[in-house]
Amino acid sequence: MAKLAVAFADRGVVGFDLAGDEAGNPPKKHLDAFQFIRSKNFNITLHAGEAFGIESIWQAVQICGSHRIGHGVRLVEDMMIGGSKILEMGSLANYILDRRIPMEMCLSSNVGTGAVASLGEHPFPILFRNRFRVFLCVDNRLMSDTTLSKEMELAVEYYNLTIRDLEKITINAMKSAFIHHEERLKIIYDVIKPGYARIRDQYGFLD
Repeated sequence: MAKLAVAFADRGVVGFDLAGDEAGNPPKKHLDAFQFIRSKNFNITLHAGEAFGIESIWQAVQICGSHRIGHGVRLVEDMMIGGSKILEMGSLANYILDRRIPMEMCLSSNVGTGAVASLGEHPFPILFRNRFRVFLCVDNRLMSDTTLSKEMELAVEYYNLTIRDLEKITINAMKSAFIHHEERLKIIYDVIKPGYARIRDQYGFLD
């Protein structure tokens, strides 16, 4: 699969992912595939820190070289949290923050799978408010009966996100996209920023 992904890199395939139940299925079992992907300057995202703890995040980043983390909600196990503030972080949390490793947050899916007990207990707002590079994803539209718009609505309802917050999350997502740097910048400055500016003007949002 890794060789197939790289072979189609110039025909629409942008990355290589490993998903599924992390418990008992560590990503390091597939190290040869990840070493091949990395040697071809290709992109890797791994589901980690959802069904298993911070060990799976550490393996994904340090052993398999993942450029993005799918979910990553269990990263809070490497933190001491007081209210909405992070009081202390371990080496892994600091590493993720310092190197701006993106985390794909999936609110509805995480509640549905039991990765978090409820939307109110989801670590997304803590990670977002403390400047981790997080953004919203659906994980699966069918099983979670959701869309990206619904996920944004949930974030607004449960975490009091503003239009500026939603813009920041959207920019975080584009900064993390598996496309070339100049393409990311063009979409951010020619599409995302003007688009949110029009929304603010049309609906009278205050900056």
